[in-house]
Amino acid sequence: MDERLKTLGLNIKFARMKKGISQEQLAELVDLSRTAISFIETARQNPTILKVIDIAKVLGVDINDLIKDV
Repeated sequence: MDERLKTLGLNIKFARMKKGISQEQLAELVDLSRTAISFIETARQNPTILKVIDIAKVLGVDINDLIKDV
């Protein structure tokens, strides 16, 4: 498992949980499946930079917060 993907996934998960939204809600807001969000958060899928930007916008965080330590 690539440690960078693991860190990115954890950063997304923590930001999502802090915002208080489910994987299903996030998936709907960024036009992905809930499974895709789960795979991103567990480092089984590498999201495109455009999806990371979308996720940051929906979660109300700076993209740098999501890629911190990646």
